[in-house]
Amino acid sequence: MSEKEKKTGKVDLTGEAVHWNVEKEGSYGTYLRLERILGAQTLRTDHHDEMLFILIHQVMELWMKLILHEVGSAIECVRNDRLKSSFKMLSRVSRVQSQMRDSWEVLSTLTPVDYVRFRDSLGHASGFQSHQYRILEFILGNKNAEAIEVHKKNPEIHAVVEKALRAPSLYDEALRLLARRGFDLPKEKLDRDWSLPYKPDPVVEAAWLKVYRDVAKYWDLYELAEKLVDVEDNFHQWRFRHMKTVERIIGFKRGTGGTGGVSYLVKALDLRFFPELWSVRTSI
Repeated sequence: MSEKEKKTGKVDLTGEAVHWNVEKEGSYGTYLRLERILGAQTLRTDHHDEMLFILIHQVMELWMKLILHEVGSAIECVRNDRLKSSFKMLSRVSRVQSQMRDSWEVLSTLTPVDYVRFRDSLGHASGFQSHQYRILEFILGNKNAEAIEVHKKNPEIHAVVEKALRAPSLYDEALRLLARRGFDLPKEKLDRDWSLPYKPDPVVEAAWLKVYRDVAKYWDLYELAEKLVDVEDNFHQWRFRHMKTVERIIGFKRGTGGTGGVSYLVKALDLRFFPELWSVRTSI
């Protein structure tokens, strides 16, 4: 690789794009940095199916990078009352989530016998250690301060994950938007320690109920609510397919990173990002 082709920007672990100095006449491969991408699959064994395992997880990380890019921008749009722009971004997120969900179908072709042949080579590596996944949960609203401890050995990544932990989530900004539109929400929902988990509130549910009962008047807020539900619904479907794929491949063995494996993933299915948008449906 020539000096001119080397990146000039600084890596941004939040999922933002890295900017490159690429000559205008650069090739397709140069523009996409294919030398780096296609050279990133380093096998630790000679077993055929390890390639599948590595690629699926790398693709997941790339899709998560795009989701972080889109959700980060959507948060800014909601914060600045530009809802129409946020709708396109959130719709794109839902499409990406569908791709991620279907990726588990490909990985499920890995049989228990296939996986056990190279599993030991993973050591303690685990998806639980994905900093992008943790940031994604945080910006959607599932705050858990203990979850960042796994990143302490990498100060740069730890700082980025902690920043996401302490920032308002997409749902926090949606509630602030409701308040700006005249809905009387509890002050502690609008200005609080953002690193703490969000707790559902009947007053917030009543505000969303008002939106759903007068769709014509609150059309953009109604559409925002449904976009958020789409994102969470797709997230849960992705989690469910993940859990069933893991169960299919390793049964109820412990995960490589020390988690409970399937039992850990089952608990994650009960988590909610936008709780009142689900509970309000009973009252509509």
